Amino acid sequence: MAVRGLVLDFGGVLTDYGDDHGADEPPLVGVVRRVRGSGVRTAVLSNADGLWAPPRAWAPLFDVVVTSGEVGMAKPDRRIYLLTADRLGLDPADCVFVDDLAVNVRGAAAAGMVGVHHHSVRATTEEIEVLLGT
Repeated sequence: MAVRGLVLDFGGVLTDYGDDHGADEPPLVGVVRRVRGSGVRTAVLSNADGLWAPPRAWAPLFDVVVTSGEVGMAKPDRRIYLLTADRLGLDPADCVFVDDLAVNVRGAAAAGMVGVHHHSVRATTEEIEVLLGT
């Protein structure tokens, strides 16, 4: 079955500029743009409070934004991953989840998602491209 969803943590993942601190936007935002253009559904999953939202310029890049403060549960609780997949209209097995905290990646895997532990922009980008076939 093809992976059709990309779910990313915000802080530490989408905010990671890697070695390119002079870039207009963090590199993984560009990855989201590319995969979304190929029909992949996208989401931000953050343990932020319910008042938080991604930067306004990024909002059109995401089909779904789920925050712990909004839904009353937090990563690594498997229910928050299941909720995010459901809001994307996808089975968890159709989703890749990216986070910089291993405990959250394990939580996603326990919920049936493919987990990617973010260590570097380059490695994460390569892994996403392989998993999504982009």
